[in-house]
Amino acid sequence: MIHMEMESLLDNRAETTPLADRMRPHTLNEYYGQKHLIAEGNVLRRMIDRDDVQSMIFWGPPGVGKTTLAHIIAEATQARFINFSAVTSGIKEIREVMNKAEENRSLGTKTILFVDEIHRFNKAQQDAFLPYVERGSIILIGATTENPSFEINSALLSRCKVFVLNALDIEDISDLLKRAIESPYGFGDWKIDIDEEMIHMIAAYANGDARTALNTLEMVVVNSETEIREAVVTKEILEQCISRKSLLYDKNGEEHYNLISALHKSMRNSDADAAVYWLARMLEAGEDPLYVARRVVRFASEDVGMADSRALQIAVAAYQACQFLGMPECNVHLTHAVVFCSLAPKSNALETAYLSAAADAQHMLDEPVPLQIRNAPTKLMDELGYGKDYMYAHDYEGHITAMECLPDSLKGKHYYNPSDQGLEKRVKEHKDAIEAWKTAQREKQNSK
Repeated sequence: MIHMEMESLLDNRAETTPLADRMRPHTLNEYYGQKHLIAEGNVLRRMIDRDDVQSMIFWGPPGVGKTTLAHIIAEATQARFINFSAVTSGIKEIREVMNKAEENRSLGTKTILFVDEIHRFNKAQQDAFLPYVERGSIILIGATTENPSFEINSALLSRCKVFVLNALDIEDISDLLKRAIESPYGFGDWKIDIDEEMIHMIAAYANGDARTALNTLEMVVVNSETEIREAVVTKEILEQCISRKSLLYDKNGEEHYNLISALHKSMRNSDADAAVYWLARMLEAGEDPLYVARRVVRFASEDVGMADSRALQIAVAAYQACQFLGMPECNVHLTHAVVFCSLAPKSNALETAYLSAAADAQHMLDEPVPLQIRNAPTKLMDELGYGKDYMYAHDYEGHITAMECLPDSLKGKHYYNPSDQGLEKRVKEHKDAIEAWKTAQREKQNSK
């Protein structure tokens, strides 16, 4: 009777445990994402398989599996696992835990100390770990969403290997959601009617965060329950749970390309208002901000180029901000880059330069490199004339020479033709002056 009551109590406790905790994987085979770290043959996987785990820092956005991976490492390596909070613990608590770890080491037991949000520790608290990490009393695994180069003491950081965990992609999260629906730890004993598109919407909404995805799925299913352990998920319920309308958008279909085309062409036409609208359409529909950021980086050189080279710097900075923050915080950084590129002077001279050069290169792949700009690392090459008549520009006035660097068949060919837009007008003047000087020098040489 007591045994049956205990089982009932455990069952009820399981019912009240959040889905994200019930679905927490216990082995690397159950773990989603981070294949660059845990796939067979990769560094972290080899460390775990050899039971040769060292102190490390996991750096990545929320919900990508930092805590879970630390638990899995502890189980795989048969170590005692201590979960330590950087928010509620001080130096006194650190030393108490360290002393216990010293005792365990004397008994031959490893201790993995997991510190979530380790960047919240001040310098003195971080320094308290140092002697124990150096002696091997503990294996420290710290998790942080902040750049460890700035937030963790250099002395402690130098004793830890940093592993970067990436936001999960939509496919990984979709697979995780399907597993949660089928698993006995999830909704395996439920009858749930939910289609692939809605799973995809939840995965996109989560923006790489597995915990957000599972919490959202749980909210959607519970609010869709029609009978005991039966649920019919509708678009209306899903939209209410994620506070987002189901916009016409398919990341693998025509609308995906229509919207990115609309953004690109609005920026090209210097229409900042339209560009911001199309940006919002994509992000609010769940588009990966990094995809948009990559397209803006491309635009910065393809359509702005040397007319204002700051466009590339700002676009790359926006891409990095998207990596650091994710949605929704990074929406303002993408807006910054999109508006700057929209209002910047435009030039496609870099794009046309490369396309023209590529066309010639494809038809002239066997065109020999002029002898004067070849290296001559061996005596034979030197005897064959490699590097003969090479002119080292820094040895000449103005750090420039009239030496020909194109193959003979392309002498005089111009690929990059600067426009008169923005700062490129100055680039054009400078390039024209260089070419005029070289032409005059070559004429002098030919007249001798």
